[in-house]
Amino acid sequence: MTTTDFTTTVAVNQNPQVVFDAIANVGGWWSKNFKGDAKSKNDKFSVQFGETYVDFMITESTPGQKVVWLVTDCNLHWISNKKEWNGTQVVWQINPSESSTEIVLTHIGLVPESECYKDCFAGWTGLVKGSLYNLIKDGVGQPE
Repeated sequence: MTTTDFTTTVAVNQNPQVVFDAIANVGGWWSKNFKGDAKSKNDKFSVQFGETYVDFMITESTPGQKVVWLVTDCNLHWISNKKEWNGTQVVWQINPSESSTEIVLTHIGLVPESECYKDCFAGWTGLVKGSLYNLIKDGVGQPE
């Protein structure tokens, strides 16, 4: 089955637990204005960028393998439907191979028909393939 949900993938030369820990270090790669915990099931956290904020709860967490973030509230101030992400899920799948670990991010509910799709496509892609990758590879991300 083909999905229209946004997906991006990157491979890194690191073990799956290091990748999992880096994803959980949201303040190290996504937003300096990060509050909460983002590692274990039922953890709650928030990221904020000026007027924009997103609140999450972790609904699934298997260290070194997978973590699922549920959007519980948001304010996407630059679009008319400021709550567009509410109820969507950000799924991080961590797939080890002999030579690297693949990270697959799927934002379930972020589809081409979404008002923020173009901006969110660019944002997620840049964050995963840039800041998160650099955090894993070099120990330093570029959070906004």
